[in-house]
Amino acid sequence: MAGPIEFILAGVLVGFCVGITGVGGGSLMTPILISLYKIEPHIAIGTDLLYAAISKFCGSLVHARKMNIVWPIVIWLAVGSIPASFATHWVLDNYLSQSSNYKSVLTTVLGFMLTLTGISIIFRGHIERFFNKLRKQHQTELTDDIEIIKQQAKSKRPYIIFMGIVLGVFVTLSSVGAGAFGIMALILMFPNLPMIRIIGSDVVHAVLLTLVAGLGHMSSGNVDFTLLGWLLCGSIPAIVVGTLISSRMPEKLIRKILGITLFALGINFMLNPVKAKPVEKPTSAMVLNIEKNQLG
Repeated sequence: MAGPIEFILAGVLVGFCVGITGVGGGSLMTPILISLYKIEPHIAIGTDLLYAAISKFCGSLVHARKMNIVWPIVIWLAVGSIPASFATHWVLDNYLSQSSNYKSVLTTVLGFMLTLTGISIIFRGHIERFFNKLRKQHQTELTDDIEIIKQQAKSKRPYIIFMGIVLGVFVTLSSVGAGAFGIMALILMFPNLPMIRIIGSDVVHAVLLTLVAGLGHMSSGNVDFTLLGWLLCGSIPAIVVGTLISSRMPEKLIRKILGITLFALGINFMLNPVKAKPVEKPTSAMVLNIEKNQLG
């Protein structure tokens, strides 16, 4: 069984990677906890959601101070994602938690999200070039005019809410996707929005969503607070160090390695989902003892 040192080291590894590459901690932490430390999937996901909320909170404060947040986008994403998270948790609690398929459903969804995240990281350069080309074809110019952005957010409200619902479901089930897929969706919907505003808005929404989803899992007993404490002890200093030295590190190489690793882990989780241990059938001796106790 892993102890505090191993969990702190996991926090250091994930925090360092987040600081250098910006890849969300959930994409890394949950598969590490399940694959390496054999933590139960529901405990790993619940603990990681609160871990993500706490670790992203500092980043959201920085973006708020620099006025990088488009609040109408955050609000409409939350209008979709928060109820979707509650609904997903209710289904998990009332229908799946007692099912023998509970763990396999969680790890299959986790595998799917990790696979998509890995692909998005590996081909990030190609994806960014595609969006830049699309922007030029439509002669879309970047704008920082908050009134124009608010009008666009109002006109695209149904799409933003729908994207929030999708994120709410998948993040609650897997703890993965609040960052990478939120950013991708916002780029598609707001091609004229500067990237720093997209990132700022996505980070703040991710804090709200992971906090709500994490609290939902906590109410079901799916959060290990001792584990959470050790992970934060390792990751918070490592995020700071990673951010400070990120300009000196081979970010593209590290991203590619991370992408391939996440893709491989995702495929593995989908092909070999964690299954509930079968309930042992009582032996004849056990049956006789039970009958004696009932008669006695």
